[in-house]
Amino acid sequence: MARTIIAEGRTSTEAIEKGLNELGVSKDRVDIKILENDDKRSFFSILAPRIVKVEMTLKEGVTPKKIESHKTEGHRENNKKAVQEEYKPHTEKPKVHLNSEELKMATENLTGFLDDFVSKIADMQYKIHSDENYIYVEMSGVDSGTFIGYRGETLNAMQIILTSIANRHLENKAHIVLDIAGYREKRQKALEELADKLSKTVIRTGKQLTLEPMSAYERKIIHNRLQTSEQVKTYSIGEEPYRKVVISKK
Repeated sequence: MARTIIAEGRTSTEAIEKGLNELGVSKDRVDIKILENDDKRSFFSILAPRIVKVEMTLKEGVTPKKIESHKTEGHRENNKKAVQEEYKPHTEKPKVHLNSEELKMATENLTGFLDDFVSKIADMQYKIHSDENYIYVEMSGVDSGTFIGYRGETLNAMQIILTSIANRHLENKAHIVLDIAGYREKRQKALEELADKLSKTVIRTGKQLTLEPMSAYERKIIHNRLQTSEQVKTYSIGEEPYRKVVISKK
């Protein structure tokens, strides 16, 4: 009997790659059927992760890579424990303390890049400040909205780039928080309002709700908003960058 699996991803290409890795075969050795298009969204889209599902069936005579069943089960059990741990506030904050030389170097790395970056844009300014855990970069200007993107996707991508730049030649890792045109504050307020609304739904229906994939920064906002609730709890499932918050009744 031919083996069939279902793989998921944000795009069909990503889903197919995941399926091929799981089966341990090349693309020409499977039959592929797209089950869900990534354009499909529910009316309450925050609850509907943007994913594509593909069905992959090994062609006749093709054998998948062999994995001992007891190892596979053990891996699944360990993975389940790893991805479904309940949120603990103290585990989300990075324990990084740059010394003065490292902080100076990280700031100089950022300044060199940002000076060149903003010089190529009509109206854009930036400021850098820091505390013991984070280096904050704040950008503003007429053209700043262009660099936020849908639900901050472009902003988050830029934050990853700035983090890489800041950490050149550093022994410890600097954690960068990028904000553009006050987006972080607006997004935090929106997520807190969403958390309040969804928690009431969970309490009323008794059914848990799973949000769409979010960054660690945004998951933390949801967790912190509901951590004192006596009626609901939150935890995260999945692996980065598709990790999601689940809200369920206590």
